[in-house]
Amino acid sequence: MAKIDFGGIMEEVVTRDEFPLSKAQEILKNEVVAVIGYGVQGPAQSLNMRDNKINVIVGQRPEEKVYWDKAVADGWIPGKTLFSIDEAVQKGTIIQFLVSDAAQMAVWPKIQQYITKGKALYFSHGFSIVYKEQTKIIPPKDIDVILVAPKGSGTSVRRNFLSGSGINSSFAVFQDATGKAMDRTLALGIAVGSGFLFPTTFEKEVYSDLTGERGTLMGALAGILDAQYDLLRKHGHSPSEAFNETVEELTQSLIRLVAENGMDWMFANCSTTAQRGALDWMPKFKKAVEPVFKELYDKVKDGKETERVLKANGASDYREKLEKELKVIRDSEMWRAGAAVRSLRPENWKKNK
Repeated sequence: MAKIDFGGIMEEVVTRDEFPLSKAQEILKNEVVAVIGYGVQGPAQSLNMRDNKINVIVGQRPEEKVYWDKAVADGWIPGKTLFSIDEAVQKGTIIQFLVSDAAQMAVWPKIQQYITKGKALYFSHGFSIVYKEQTKIIPPKDIDVILVAPKGSGTSVRRNFLSGSGINSSFAVFQDATGKAMDRTLALGIAVGSGFLFPTTFEKEVYSDLTGERGTLMGALAGILDAQYDLLRKHGHSPSEAFNETVEELTQSLIRLVAENGMDWMFANCSTTAQRGALDWMPKFKKAVEPVFKELYDKVKDGKETERVLKANGASDYREKLEKELKVIRDSEMWRAGAAVRSLRPENWKKNK
């Protein structure tokens, strides 16, 4: 592992330099990696591994025709590299359990008999293991239980792999029954296309992930954007002006500067008026949201958030209700204005002419 200084704290990370793809291929050469689920992470991780010459098969329910057909369109061959979930689990030596958290609860009783001694059960989220009292997913003691969690959506995992950059991932070993759990974990982390790998635990991964998704990555961000857009519209600003000042400048300019060299560099490369305003108002926003983040983390840690999510996501009409919720966002004035703004970006202008 390489020692890196993270803001004055030394951490060990795994990069492609000390753990090259050739090493991963050697470790995994006698393994059959069965990717279970072809929804969000499944396509990206399986395709990246296939491109990296890893022996991969996919397990997907044929009756879920959208996902089955997507797998076929991506080149997985029924009866050869594409199987039902039960068949794939039986054939695999490493089982990548990549169906949704709620689906894992439903699938587990049907597949656990096939996860036999010496196999590895791989997660990209600590959810099912950490909240085992609710999920009832308790792996047998004679298998490896491991985690590689890419810090991005499946779409980003695939796009970044194809661009050569990769997505950073955390990794953890929960149970080492074979003595090779760590080698398997790191090899898979490299094989799925990680930019670099940093250690965590199943507990820390799920607590940070659930907090992040509900916080700055998605929930808080969406709420803040809504609040600012609504305020500007109430004061007579046009939809295009309100959207550009709320979303477009953030996504097309400022966040890219943060990604390049950090928040201070972004401040330094903006007008002095913007600098002063941001620096003065930053503490006020931090103070305002700290109680919300504390409540969020507490509910994640004590399992209340998990209980609520499993109940909602496990309902038979969940997808129907989800589509209604997403439609409200899609049809809101702000995101209709966003569609118009995106269509006017130079890369789309000729296309839409």
